[in-house]
Amino acid sequence: MSDPFVQPDGLLILHHLKVQNANAISSPLTWGFPSPTALLGFVHALERRLAAAFNVSFSGVGIVCHAFEAQTFQPNRRQHRVFTQTRNPVYLKRDAAKFIAEGTPAAIVEEGRAHLEVSLVISVQGYFEEALQEQAFADAAYDAALGMRIAGGSVLPASGARGSRPEWVSWPVVAEDRRKTFARLRRRLLPGFALVHRPDLLGERMNSLRETDARTTALDALLDLTRLNYTPTQPADGTPLEDGKVEWLTEKRPGWLVPLPIGYAGISQLYGPGEVGSARDDATPFRFVESLYSLGQWIGPHRLNQLDQLLWHSSAKPEAGLYRCVNRYADLIEAPSALPTEPESTTLQGA
Repeated sequence: MSDPFVQPDGLLILHHLKVQNANAISSPLTWGFPSPTALLGFVHALERRLAAAFNVSFSGVGIVCHAFEAQTFQPNRRQHRVFTQTRNPVYLKRDAAKFIAEGTPAAIVEEGRAHLEVSLVISVQGYFEEALQEQAFADAAYDAALGMRIAGGSVLPASGARGSRPEWVSWPVVAEDRRKTFARLRRRLLPGFALVHRPDLLGERMNSLRETDARTTALDALLDLTRLNYTPTQPADGTPLEDGKVEWLTEKRPGWLVPLPIGYAGISQLYGPGEVGSARDDATPFRFVESLYSLGQWIGPHRLNQLDQLLWHSSAKPEAGLYRCVNRYADLIEAPSALPTEPESTTLQGA
């Protein structure tokens, strides 16, 4: 899944996957919907299960969210929210009396969880001779997904709705046919919101803030874009200010913008296989990393012009220590037919 600019042979669409108890803390600084790294990791694991049997490879994934329910509550009617926690594991019956007598309750494993419903549009390289083979591949992918985890959450079977059935869409060669096919596809993804990358807005805000403060960083710009900014101003009717009263205006955002972890940056050298103790395995090179942050936007699928604006791809540059998720929406807004080289997105690192 490392080549972002290859036209697929077809699209595997997993409609309305319901995920229970997904990880809602995707980085040290953000919480909410899982990051693109979690969805790309799921698609990569799915590819490894299906590649040998069907001779296919995956090259990208589009992320569309239909529902999101964070497992939070407001304690004592306060404004802030707290994650709902559980005590795991529960007591064994033979140990319950002992712990109750000693007054030591079971430990709470602190975690943030969320229930969500997503549709994944997976770009596939592979050829099927018959329509029955295409649907058999889609069904096999769906069955495999039900036994996997998405961002640590369990995938639940569909409730029986017809629109939830997995689907294979052959991708045309002719550009005009691709446009019509994508127009039909994006209607199928409604109602919902597609996640895209907006480093252009982050760069513009950073340049704007630097006009008043040259020390502004990308983190300052990210916080400024993703919070509510109230600005004092004189009343619109021109009445004089009395007793220091002003009119407070909320700055309008250029869309539904969210802080987004988009990958990892190396903070150490690349160690050889087996050099670092307690690593996941002794056959893969190892590197210590920290999160990369950028700006994302939720947008209606009907506002997308082409498939490349929807898909996320993985991009690895081991020599630079960068492992990122790449989306081309920002590069294709002005020129939908252009095919630029891989963009250098505006990102920032965080511990």
